[in-house]
Amino acid sequence: MAAEGIDSPKPLVRVAGEMLIDRLIRVFMDNDAEEIVVICNDLTTQVSHHLLDIQQNGLKGRPVPLRFVVKSTPSSMHSFYEISRYLTDGPFCLTTVDTIFRPEEFKEYVSALKESVEKGIDGLMGVTDYIDDEKPLYVDVDESNNDIKAFLDKSDTCRFISGGIYGLTPRAIDTLTACIERGDSRMRNFQRALVADGLSLKAFNFSKVLDIDHASDIKKAEDFLK
Repeated sequence: MAAEGIDSPKPLVRVAGEMLIDRLIRVFMDNDAEEIVVICNDLTTQVSHHLLDIQQNGLKGRPVPLRFVVKSTPSSMHSFYEISRYLTDGPFCLTTVDTIFRPEEFKEYVSALKESVEKGIDGLMGVTDYIDDEKPLYVDVDESNNDIKAFLDKSDTCRFISGGIYGLTPRAIDTLTACIERGDSRMRNFQRALVADGLSLKAFNFSKVLDIDHASDIKKAEDFLK
């Protein structure tokens, strides 16, 4: 985004006056997060300094149980792997800093995730039928019961794409470790591996999920959140 006149590292980009990382932490805290684990790259110290300030002083004075790792990785799946050691105690929700969704829908999602886990489901994946992604990952969903059957790079028949919001149990970390050991990368390949390993995954439909990839996406996100 620097080429488009946005100088801030992505986590510090502001949408509606709020930094993306602050927004995500606030929304997670509003949904009773027991701990928040963040990984950021080591290309700039701005983000890690900001996270350290939140860790020590809270978010606008609100204490945050924050743990963060500073490390550059070759892919989002590798980033997940770097923090996975902190995610073994129970269900967790994973997303990226530039994922924009309605907070009220996320609240419903967290509630549905808790219910799903109680029923023995291994994962509840956020999906959307709003497609504005440059390279969407299509999700083949059985709409009679919301079971996920496959993750596809191309599809003429799938209604949904991945929203980049993943609710998982620690069982998924075994799949993640196997992916790393065999040299896979990218979250979409990890998701395919979850299906191949026989984990029970369901879809939760968000009306819209946006990513902040370009300067023009900031205005789109602000209009969406009004």
